[in-house]
Amino acid sequence: MKKIVLIFSVVLITGILHAQDADTAWKVNGDFSVLFSQSSFTNWAPGGENSVNINSLFNFYVGYEKGKSKWENFLNLAYGQNKTGELGWRKGEDKIDFQSTYGLKAADKWYYTANLNFKSQFAEGFDYHDDDPNIGKEKISNFMAPGYISAGLGMEYKPVEYMSFYLAPVTARWIIVNDQELANAGAFGVEKAEYDQFDSTVVLAEGENVRQEFGAYFRFLFVKDIMKNVNYNTKLELFSDYTREPGNIDVNWDNTITMTVNKWINANFSFQVVYDHDTPILDKDGKTGPRTQFKEVLSVGLAYKFANR
Repeated sequence: MKKIVLIFSVVLITGILHAQDADTAWKVNGDFSVLFSQSSFTNWAPGGENSVNINSLFNFYVGYEKGKSKWENFLNLAYGQNKTGELGWRKGEDKIDFQSTYGLKAADKWYYTANLNFKSQFAEGFDYHDDDPNIGKEKISNFMAPGYISAGLGMEYKPVEYMSFYLAPVTARWIIVNDQELANAGAFGVEKAEYDQFDSTVVLAEGENVRQEFGAYFRFLFVKDIMKNVNYNTKLELFSDYTREPGNIDVNWDNTITMTVNKWINANFSFQVVYDHDTPILDKDGKTGPRTQFKEVLSVGLAYKFANR
């Protein structure tokens, strides 16, 4: 499946790059970065642990606009590893995010819109339980576990080129857990496995791999150079499931600030806020439940940008 995703991405990008040479209605741009951060301590009295962090990022945009039609595609890929002290290499950044939006102009700056979105990650993720070494590492995610696919119909308002608001009151979303171990545990809200009451190792019915939801989706996009050599990219997504507690709104707020040093070097600061009521998190007090999740990464590295215009 991973190979299929990679091949599809390469074919899509190659085909679009070829097509846009003959049609100026196409707009293509993107960037690839390899980012590093590192700290080292030797005989340092206050203490500290050596650490290394390596991240690779790929962002790709394809837009087509002609007449009343507008088609925009965003692909964001990220993967990184980090090493702290003697703990060994562990996954840090890991993201697959593809979004395709087709709009038909309804009025000035308004579009009837259809949206398709896919999210997942490349590799297994673990909770290492460093505060309790007796537990050992626990798998908590994998490729397509979870995987999110959503499709919706709605309206988009785009007052300026760098900003848009999209609301789809008719949206279907599928949460896929294609790792049976996680599915059996009921991860990410799927129906968990049924076990024998006398022998908890005997599975009577496997956990479900797909959970379907139907609700409303909102998205806010903003991508702009807010000052010279400083770009701010933010995407806020909200989803409410009509069929299960619509008041519990899923939130995904992704932010990236990129500071360009020169043609080949940039500094990157990203932070993400996620809330999903169906994803229980174990806190330090041993309590499990939905939690607001935060992630931030600051790094410097090599970058390459491309654009057709």
